[in-house]
Amino acid sequence: MKAIKVIDGKAALQEAEIPTIGPNDILIRIKATAANRADLMQKKGLYPPPPGASEILGLECSGIVDAVGNKVTSRKVGDEVCALLAGGGYAEYVACPEFQAIPKPTNLNWDEAASLPEVYATCWLNLFMEGNLNTGNKVLFHAGASGIGTAGIQLCNAFNCESFITAGDKEKIKFCIDLGASAGAVRGDKMFNEVQGWAPDGFDIILDPVGANYFEDNLKALGLEGRLIIIGLMGGMEANIDLGHLMMKRQKIIGSTIRARSEELKKIVMNELHKKVWPFIESNQIKPVIHEVLNISETEKAHQIMEENQNIGKLVFSLGN
Repeated sequence: MKAIKVIDGKAALQEAEIPTIGPNDILIRIKATAANRADLMQKKGLYPPPPGASEILGLECSGIVDAVGNKVTSRKVGDEVCALLAGGGYAEYVACPEFQAIPKPTNLNWDEAASLPEVYATCWLNLFMEGNLNTGNKVLFHAGASGIGTAGIQLCNAFNCESFITAGDKEKIKFCIDLGASAGAVRGDKMFNEVQGWAPDGFDIILDPVGANYFEDNLKALGLEGRLIIIGLMGGMEANIDLGHLMMKRQKIIGSTIRARSEELKKIVMNELHKKVWPFIESNQIKPVIHEVLNISETEKAHQIMEENQNIGKLVFSLGN
């Protein structure tokens, strides 16, 4: 099969072995996959795959089940699925545990379906399971025009919560407000002055991929019993913390990734998405946000777009098969 391999720090289309499957796995013939920041980090040698996972980049896909293990009960050959992966998505075939693949929404094409698993699984895990999102909560998304931000805005709308965002420029702010965010601020030194004005009593949840650079301001913007959920470290790894403030406001700081979590947890997340989010997608209340669809051979181009923060929503790769 064809697959993207990292050679001298660059993504290159090469020949690779079709993966073998275990008794509880399925083999998916991939129709489309999508880029995530974790792919950029892995390409740089900063984010190795979990033990036992494929070394090939790619954390999600859409495709057709091509083979099933002898203990698989939930999927069959020919099923159209989209899947959350620990790796291996930048290829023509990928193996994954059966419960990490759920039916492709019937109203979406392959490219649209491939844009869903990673961002919606990340948002569901962090907003609902880690953050205990409740009706009426106020949520702040940094990097609001990213795949996770645009998914999070729509989930807040669907579950009757209010969302606010920060992003890199006015075009991204306008897009997010049109998508359903209540307000947005352009990234910069004065940003948090504006942010705190939106929620004088503080936000219930802040979902942050930046890390250290925003840490102290995030805690100031967080409300009583608020949850700061850190999902990335684009702005550094080390920050100061005022423990007195944290205790007085009974705030929670949660560090979270999904890639290395257990298969059992991923099964729960994907099952919840299928039951509780897919109906919103199939009724077009929640829609995929895709910046561009490229051929898998254009992986380096897509990664450059993401590195330069040019995209609004997801960058998707078509396999063309």
